[in-house]
Amino acid sequence: MSDLVRIVEVGPRDGLQNEKTPVSVAARIAFIEALIGAGLHTVAVLLGVSHHPDSEFHVLVPNEKGYDAARAAGARVIAVFASASEGFSRANINCSVAESIERFKPVVVRAKADGIQVRGYISCVLGCPYDGEVKPQAVVDVARMLWNLGCYEVSLGDTIGVGTPLKARHLLRAVAGVVPMAHLGMHFHDTYGQALANLYAGMEEGARVIDSAAGGLGGCPYAPGATGNVATEDVVYMLEGMGVATGVDMPRLVAATNEIGHLIGRPPVSRVAAAINAKRAK
Repeated sequence: MSDLVRIVEVGPRDGLQNEKTPVSVAARIAFIEALIGAGLHTVAVLLGVSHHPDSEFHVLVPNEKGYDAARAAGARVIAVFASASEGFSRANINCSVAESIERFKPVVVRAKADGIQVRGYISCVLGCPYDGEVKPQAVVDVARMLWNLGCYEVSLGDTIGVGTPLKARHLLRAVAGVVPMAHLGMHFHDTYGQALANLYAGMEEGARVIDSAAGGLGGCPYAPGATGNVATEDVVYMLEGMGVATGVDMPRLVAATNEIGHLIGRPPVSRVAAAINAKRAK
């Protein structure tokens, strides 16, 4: 458990895009700068922030037009996404899973030709708001396609946060049969309070990449009641307590979380941030 764990900070994109209160571009950039200052160097963003050579920014690209914009913004890593659930795919992007992959195939081909890395995301890997239970084999099939297309990493998203540790463990074992464990990311939402437990179970299986959002930002518009991503503060606290060095400066991370929380008009969902804020208020 003492190996290096890579945290992919998704708050500026996946988090803020699912918050009801809009945040200006300037405020988003300031948030990203604050997260980098806290030691988070892999960040998912809407636009490239290219003046930090030691950081890695993931730009979500749904189609070739989006790819052109990402390249113009200086993106060096892009992300494409598909669902493991047909119902979610149709509700989210109005096409089947197979059609969604056909749509971004040209993007991946162009990215490979341009020397741009591509990260693949799979949503609803542990349950769907429309189809209910999602079989591991459905996730395996999509993961295999993304890996064969050339994605260097595949992030497994429990979009509505219904997973439990045993299910998360079984899923990772199944997908590791087609994508090496070292190239799998865990993207777990915390709707039922299971995200940290699920991450720990995944780490026991050998997974070492964790997607999280500062303050637990986000949710899912297609999943009523779904809360945000697991909070980066909570993940860092757990990892550091396990002897896994993250390189994250917790006070600076909490300060960044507090600032964005002020802008969207609600306190952080993070238990650790809440505890640290309460201690400071005494």
